[in-house]
Amino acid sequence: MTVLVRPLRPDVPADAEGFARVRRLALPYILFTPDSVRHTVAHTHPDARFRPLVAEEDGEIIGTAQVHLIPESPDPGQGALNVYVRPDRTRRGAGRLLVRAAEEYLAEVGATKLFAWALDEPANQAFAERRGYRRGRTAHFLRLDLADGTLPPLPEIPPGVELRTAADFADDPRPLFELDAETVLDEPSDVDYEFTDYDAWLAQSWHHPLLNRELTTAACADGRPVAFTVAYTDGDGRYSTAMTGTARAHRGRGLAKLAKIHSLHRARAAGVTEAFTGNDTGNAPMIAINKWLGYQVCATEVRYVRELG
Repeated sequence: MTVLVRPLRPDVPADAEGFARVRRLALPYILFTPDSVRHTVAHTHPDARFRPLVAEEDGEIIGTAQVHLIPESPDPGQGALNVYVRPDRTRRGAGRLLVRAAEEYLAEVGATKLFAWALDEPANQAFAERRGYRRGRTAHFLRLDLADGTLPPLPEIPPGVELRTAADFADDPRPLFELDAETVLDEPSDVDYEFTDYDAWLAQSWHHPLLNRELTTAACADGRPVAFTVAYTDGDGRYSTAMTGTARAHRGRGLAKLAKIHSLHRARAAGVTEAFTGNDTGNAPMIAINKWLGYQVCATEVRYVRELG
């Protein structure tokens, strides 16, 4: 059997479905659907030079790669490749071929430093190290059982604070963009990110097909959002936190915790059965919040880094 690597054809239903299927099987802690695959291809910033790849065996997609530059970083030459193979289709060479194709492409478009996430498992560690990648920071995936587990009771809303959903900002989401742009600056990362392009944010984030505006919740003070949690849902009973943060001037008041617990209570009432989130292992405040909410670590991933040239 021969494994071939080729670009994803997002407009071909079987390609988008196969890409999403591989990602769900290999990394079930992050929500992916065919619509979200097509959306990412269509709306990733042109400067990212985004190239999704698939590994195909006898007409079946068994591996995927998301390959791009990082245009939100003020440092040029940063590139990323995230490669995943179906767990029941490993040891066929798909991962090796995808990494080779991704690295060659990133070198062509000017990348000098590559970042790649991989689950913290011995086989992945050996695979990365053989290819010259060094181990970097780590992060946890966490899961919360909303079908049979319990949530803490809803706390009282402090005076002067109002909870609103993203749907309430449908006519003007710019305040949410401004909060997102501020909080992302403090998100633990080995790459500095800056959100400066409102139109790109609208296309990529606000119109993302997984964004649930009724469950995305913001704590507002003086009419403006100062803390929020962004909720994705896939229509299959699964919920994922895409971002949770608080404006610097309002930290220490428990507002992100307040937004997240209210969102989760409403998600459970809407029929969501399991919730996922992720934490950098050094992000003690969010780890504490998620532990209080009842999340449990279900997997760990490692950020690997390689210098080119």
